[in-house]
Amino acid sequence: MRRIVRAAAAAVATLWFVAAPCAPAPPGPSAVVPSSPAASHLAPASVGIDAASLKTLDHRIETGELPLIDSLLVMRCDRTVFNRSYVHDYARQYAKEAHSKGPLNARLTGPYNYFDPTIHPYYHDTRAHSLQSISKTVTSVLIGIAITRGDFKSPLSTPVMRYFDGHPVKNLDDRKRHMTIENLLTMASGLDWNEDVAYDDPSNPSDLMEASDDWVQFVIDRPMIASPGTVFEYSSGDAELLAYIFQKETHIDIEEYANAYLFQPLGIHTWHWKRSPLGVVDTEGGLYLRTEDLAKIGELYLHGGEWYGKRIVSADWIHASVSPHIDAREGFKYGYLWWLLPYGQHELAWIARGFGGQRLIVFPDEHLIVTSTAWHILKDASIEFDVVKELLPGVHPFDCASEAH
Repeated sequence: MRRIVRAAAAAVATLWFVAAPCAPAPPGPSAVVPSSPAASHLAPASVGIDAASLKTLDHRIETGELPLIDSLLVMRCDRTVFNRSYVHDYARQYAKEAHSKGPLNARLTGPYNYFDPTIHPYYHDTRAHSLQSISKTVTSVLIGIAITRGDFKSPLSTPVMRYFDGHPVKNLDDRKRHMTIENLLTMASGLDWNEDVAYDDPSNPSDLMEASDDWVQFVIDRPMIASPGTVFEYSSGDAELLAYIFQKETHIDIEEYANAYLFQPLGIHTWHWKRSPLGVVDTEGGLYLRTEDLAKIGELYLHGGEWYGKRIVSADWIHASVSPHIDAREGFKYGYLWWLLPYGQHELAWIARGFGGQRLIVFPDEHLIVTSTAWHILKDASIEFDVVKELLPGVHPFDCASEAH
């Protein structure tokens, strides 16, 4: 994920004002099979969006100029103005890789063969799509809900090692003893974890973790390279420790908690969440949701944690989550497992990002949500930058209250 950030973030920061021409992406290696036309929704112009911007973007996806995008959904003022899926033959696309052992297919079979078309990108015959690292952001949401409800009682300043009392841990030093829950939420644990390399690189620690049996032990045993809270280092390991800590703190499995206090209240009934070989929920990248349901999480945050009048998560948690806590470099800030992109004068876009092209982008000042799914996993995918370039110049000031009436 970090390679994508370094390549494009600085350019994107100014996109709200300038629709700079972008070089076309190379055509996808397999043809895009057009899906049925987008379902009829609110006319884009009725909420201040130029339909031509959406049409251009749709054409680039459908023709494969933007390759291997599976869905695109755009909402403004809580109304859907565009929602379309695009069909790809992934069994053919990744036929060779599916039967070849490698960093993205360490075991050849099972849920971590990323080229197996029965479980990637869609889970079997459902429309639930792999969200990869957007799972991290959903984990942050769940911790906020548990704090709001009083189920997660310890403060974020609690040392992580408290949850490993009596448990053997390698490379234990004073820095590791001072690592806190908040350090995990801000990707500043100080653990030695270089996820800057490509995910198909055998040295990527995320791949090494997924190839191991005990993910939590793999992460907590890593040596320290920095004092906690001082250096941003994107780490799937940090997020996976949170699944273990959540269980220890609340005595509830985080997937069960998600079903009871996030998915059901938001009307999310189709999902899958992968687990490690030892049964720990994969909070670093294992969640599958439908595109429409992913957008609901953006809506929840836009509404300050309320869902049709019911409090789901506190406004204080949302404010803390999407406030900059550390510089993620190259133009990005980082909150509690949310990417934060400055644009305009003082605005911040809230972004959940996942390997392969999964995106939830929230522009709170415009009351705009863009979600996309994709499975462009052999090359760095930065789909949101093309989405932003095409769409934002066509989004105009609009009073959502006027649309409601």
